[in-house]
Amino acid sequence: MSARLAAGADDPADPELVAAVRTGLGRRPRSLPPWMFYDARGSELFTAITDLPEYYPTRAERAIFAAHGGALVRAAAAGQPMTVFELGAGTADKTRLLLAHWLAEPGSAPRIYVPVDVSADALAVARARIAAELPGITVRPLVGRNREALGLLRATAGRRVVLFIGSSIGNYEGADGVALLRGIRDALAPGDALVLGTDLIKPAAILVPAYDDAAGVTAAFNKNLLERLNRELRADFDVRRFRHVALWNGERSRIEMHLESVADQIVNVPGADLTLELAAGERIHTESSVKYDLAMVDGLLSRAGFVREQTVTDPDGLFAVHLGRA
Repeated sequence: MSARLAAGADDPADPELVAAVRTGLGRRPRSLPPWMFYDARGSELFTAITDLPEYYPTRAERAIFAAHGGALVRAAAAGQPMTVFELGAGTADKTRLLLAHWLAEPGSAPRIYVPVDVSADALAVARARIAAELPGITVRPLVGRNREALGLLRATAGRRVVLFIGSSIGNYEGADGVALLRGIRDALAPGDALVLGTDLIKPAAILVPAYDDAAGVTAAFNKNLLERLNRELRADFDVRRFRHVALWNGERSRIEMHLESVADQIVNVPGADLTLELAAGERIHTESSVKYDLAMVDGLLSRAGFVREQTVTDPDGLFAVHLGRA
């Protein structure tokens, strides 16, 4: 998931944001793309989510990198110097574990890390942390969306490794996920690598609380999307008239997040030239998060032009990290 930085009150609205709002809210069922979550406030809330007791993915993936990061780096690099791209890097909190293993590998210099994110603030934090903790790595941040990184990825010489971790691929369904990974593959050369994080299928009793925590942080994260439209598009959403809904859709193997109107209401979005008539109980679909088994991962990778070389999981089998080879 990714988004552009929030515009100021006097700044022109992001055309991509306007187009997404017009398309998603102008149809039924209504929806908004999950990259819209990540303005400055949304990024802060997501960071808080990763520390919640119910939200296991971050802890599980961190445990994988701590235990198996060295082996993943060795396999990905194959003893050659490499440039590491990370899509949706954020503050690179977990990634620092992999980068520390990378520094310990002989023969892998120069070590260039290209974190990609729409949040310049998050990338500034990542760059400062890595400079302080891992000075042997050169950080070249790229502010932009995932697809905007593909041109630079294609133009970079030498061995390349792409990190797409945190189960971000789960926000893309079916053909969309394949298309993104195929775009990555087309920018790589044979032998280059993809490190992919996927959340695994598990009981709804574990999954749903991870997206509907007792403290209400995820609810605030979801509702902040409406607050963003109020700030940037001069909308008049009253977030008190919406409730956060998280549910497990077993048929499609995904957690869904929605914003449900709790009353009949009319909402104006002047910045998108849009007026909405919402009925009580009507929902706006804001995110899907697909959960995988290995057969699903193999199908995804193979359709995109990768071969899965290895998979490691956390001790509880909640999360998996895969090394795919172009």
